[in-house]
Amino acid sequence: MEKKAQNKFIKTLIGLGPGIITAALVFGPSKMTITSRLGAEYGYSTLWVVVVAIFFMLIFTNMGARIGLSSQLSLLNLIRNKWSKSVGIVIGIGVFLVATSFQAGNSIGVGIAIAEASGTKPWLWVLIFNALGISLLFFRSFYKTLEKLMIALVALMLISFITTLFLVKPSFSGILNGFIPNFTLGSGPLLIAFVASCFSIVGAFYQSYLVQENSKSNPTEASKNKSFTGILILGFMSAVVIICAAAVLNPQGIKVNSASEMSKALEPLFGTYAADLFLAGLFGASFSSLVGNATVGGSLMADALGFGYRLSDKAVRLFIALVMVCGAAIAIIFGKLPLELIIFAQSVTIFLVPFIGFTMYVIANDAQIMGKYQNNRLAKIAGALGLLLLTALAVWNFYQLFIK
Repeated sequence: MEKKAQNKFIKTLIGLGPGIITAALVFGPSKMTITSRLGAEYGYSTLWVVVVAIFFMLIFTNMGARIGLSSQLSLLNLIRNKWSKSVGIVIGIGVFLVATSFQAGNSIGVGIAIAEASGTKPWLWVLIFNALGISLLFFRSFYKTLEKLMIALVALMLISFITTLFLVKPSFSGILNGFIPNFTLGSGPLLIAFVASCFSIVGAFYQSYLVQENSKSNPTEASKNKSFTGILILGFMSAVVIICAAAVLNPQGIKVNSASEMSKALEPLFGTYAADLFLAGLFGASFSSLVGNATVGGSLMADALGFGYRLSDKAVRLFIALVMVCGAAIAIIFGKLPLELIIFAQSVTIFLVPFIGFTMYVIANDAQIMGKYQNNRLAKIAGALGLLLLTALAVWNFYQLFIK
């Protein structure tokens, strides 16, 4: 009986795979930096924005999952059939460029997390963990390996952040008040950065691919959509990091520019155990994003160019490896993400994200393609509001980059 219950629990975890993978690739080192800064600078007062971002992420991730369940064709194939081949190529190449640009940040995050804890050089760990990431591509079933790895890394993050939460003993009333919408002067740029990073339309788009991979690997889960669980975990982790930073950094007036600085602030108060624990969470966030981000960029590039989209396809694995190699090279050569590369990635994202969101929304509303998985009224209304939000974020980013 106990073995049966254990097998059922394992099957449940595997069924959550696509949502967990999306959560893990979205919650990277840059996300941890933004959430740490929100808590450090504005205390608990910005917790409400987690609810807003997660709501729209849930809507579009669920949309992506339903698209994956509705057809044997990939989402880019559906887009090509509905519009033209060039539309699919623009999306695939755009995502590849953005993924490659930000891959350097993931590599640096992994390097810093281990280097800070061990007193060694970051570049060594950048090489080691990128080599480890590429070695995963040689496993016969890359998707199953990726799924198990992401579940383990998310579990590591949850353990480290929840333990840190208990150590810092936050204000319960402060947390409750933080979920009441308010606006603190000067918090706008950080709030927008948080929403833009948490409401990841590329992650939602790729959910359709993950659901199809999961259906192939786990036929019994083929008709189930459990994407919401992973996104709720994403929201929970974001809220916990904000709360920890609000409890530790905000009262001391300490500002952070990177997630690793959060661990340094924990050490004087709670010792090296707490600092290392938070660094373990940073490692989990960085390595999961390193592998997940490369998988998204490589898969969509291969699909856009007609080389296939399954993770078992050799061309797909080669493109995934290419993203990792480029990210590692940038991290080692520059030691940090170059400003020019950040601006380039943001520039591509500005125009790409609303476009991707629009194509997803139109496909999900198409009764001929979607059948019983077509958007319901709530998804149509919330999806339209999400597109307005994405457009507003794009306009704001354009103003900040090119006009201000």
